[in-house]
Amino acid sequence: MLFDFDSHYYEALDAFTRYVDPSLGSRGARFEVIDGKTRFVVGGKINRYIANPTFDPVAKPGILHSWYRGNPEQKSLRDAFGSLEPIRPEYRDRDERLAVMDRQGVGATLLFPTLGVGMEEALKDDPDAACKVFSGFNQWLDDDWGYRYQNRIFAVPNIPLLDPEFAHRELRRVIDQGAPVVNIRNAPVPTSSGFRSPFDPTYDSFWGLAAESGTIVATHAGLEGYDTIVNMWEDSAESSVFRSPLRGVITKGRAVSDFYGAAICQLIFERFPDLKLASVENGASWVLDLLHRLEDAANRNPGYFADDPIESFVSHVWLTPFWEDDVEAISEAIPIERLLLGSDWPHAEGVVAPVDFINDALQWADESTLRRIGRDNAAELLGVEIQQ
Repeated sequence: MLFDFDSHYYEALDAFTRYVDPSLGSRGARFEVIDGKTRFVVGGKINRYIANPTFDPVAKPGILHSWYRGNPEQKSLRDAFGSLEPIRPEYRDRDERLAVMDRQGVGATLLFPTLGVGMEEALKDDPDAACKVFSGFNQWLDDDWGYRYQNRIFAVPNIPLLDPEFAHRELRRVIDQGAPVVNIRNAPVPTSSGFRSPFDPTYDSFWGLAAESGTIVATHAGLEGYDTIVNMWEDSAESSVFRSPLRGVITKGRAVSDFYGAAICQLIFERFPDLKLASVENGASWVLDLLHRLEDAANRNPGYFADDPIESFVSHVWLTPFWEDDVEAISEAIPIERLLLGSDWPHAEGVVAPVDFINDALQWADESTLRRIGRDNAAELLGVEIQQ
């Protein structure tokens, strides 16, 4: 049985409203019918992160497999998506999901949002609204999926860092309710005067609590705000997952590399040696260049790092490579014990079924390596046992 460290649900229509203070009004998130179409409205503006935010109909799992493999058929993205299908019960119901997991050979999984990973960027200018929306969202998440359902489904609560006090308070709340993992953005934190690093001492109470409690802090890909860089090169206000080719060319891997580079250079693991981070759905090809740059930084700044920066990285950070990454090459720089299987199921850009990650990315691996990446590393990280 596999442990899938990256899978998804499609949010219910009341995911962002069931528990949110109605006094937020238009500052929150809701669905509205506008010009005959159901739109997702966040902070009073139509949110275009996901083209069809109701997810019914929705793309088939792994339908973009060939497109991400290099698009040998030279299809347009629209053609690659093909026809949509009605939303499946397992995308919104945890018991239906468990039944599908049994058929797929998945013993346990972490569940991340679909719409939710674009929400912090949409609400970055209104921290109070962001905190209230995410607090309510996390309560919905525990209701519908559970932070630790039958020790097999681990739905990951999401915590914005826009308000340091809220981040600590919300972390405490979800830990008390049983969450073993939380998710934050791979990004500097917007403030009223600019930006602040997540590793600024302002956030030490958050990091200290995560380290002390053994809570894993995941950094799942989403809208990190790096479209600002894209907009330096092209005039576009569009904020969709799929944009012009420029977005993928100049920002792919950049946010996550910057985030973990800052973590090391701003000495977060020296301050909190028990802290564990997991990079999810960011791939891992960026790691090789980052490790080279960290080695250069240590050589050029003798005495700055108390601990070897590369050793700090590989001791504290777990990674989910993309299925299209050269995982064998990555494993030559990163210990096998730090690599995790992440299928991205049921998203279009993931695999058709979680086991396909092994077929696509791990053909080179022996049985011991397959067990490590496919199950044991994740189970040990979370401290759970799953059926073998």
